Amino acid sequence: MSYNQVFEADLVRDFDPDQIFDCGQCFRWEKSEEGYWEGIVGCGSKSRHARLSYEPDCGRLIIDEDRSKGSAADAAEDRAFWTNYFDLDRDYGKIKAQLTDGDEVMAKAIEFGSGIRILRQDSWETIVSFIISQNNNIPRIKKCIKSLAELCGGRSGGIPDSKTLAAMQPEDLDICRLGYRARYLVETAHQVEELGMPEDYEGLRSICGAGPKVASCIDLFGLGNLDSFPIDVWMKRVMNQLYGIAENDAKAMGEYAAAHFAPYGGIAQQYLFYYITHK
Repeated sequence: MSYNQVFEADLVRDFDPDQIFDCGQCFRWEKSEEGYWEGIVGCGSKSRHARLSYEPDCGRLIIDEDRSKGSAADAAEDRAFWTNYFDLDRDYGKIKAQLTDGDEVMAKAIEFGSGIRILRQDSWETIVSFIISQNNNIPRIKKCIKSLAELCGGRSGGIPDSKTLAAMQPEDLDICRLGYRARYLVETAHQVEELGMPEDYEGLRSICGAGPKVASCIDLFGLGNLDSFPIDVWMKRVMNQLYGIAENDAKAMGEYAAAHFAPYGGIAQQYLFYYITHK
């Protein structure tokens, strides 16, 4: 590894990498024994290998990149990329104030996960990641994505782009142990190559293997729709236990989120998800 510092900022608030990288929105960051978070962001030759440190007392965020892999960029591009990726221009303090107004449940969830931010991830990266996430646990999701990147991503180690996957057959991915998801990935790659990247939830629902939950996750994490409210088994549990909505009534949960959390349903969802899975 040949790391060089590419980003430094002070007074970064509402930021906790332990929470950001462990709330189910991304799968390629790991904490090192030294306390850094190391990860690969993006697809193919455009991927970035990064190492992150954060000092909460002063809010200092430092990001180093391994320039021996991926594409190099100039200082302005680096700063713009990471500012966008971590959504640093958004005032999460105001969002928290809005979500907690009159909602003691949300106040507890936000206090517990106050450093969560929604990453602005590459849309194709999130499509691949959340297709693989179906009926899967996080350790295995990470292992499958890493295996896929090593098989198809080449030297960069990034997730293979749609063109690369569209040129393959599902059985070519057997070594990655993706099961039925291999067919979903290849067929989705064909769809994207032929029709372009989906631009909204309805478009995401049309891709192979994307049910409501997967499409909502991609809509939130890959397309940046902060009002998308993914509902999985954990969200059904938290909305039942904390808001009293029947656990099998996903429609009522979505309606509640639209009425009480808009336009930040996705951010609210992450606070609630982290709270129910980590408290």
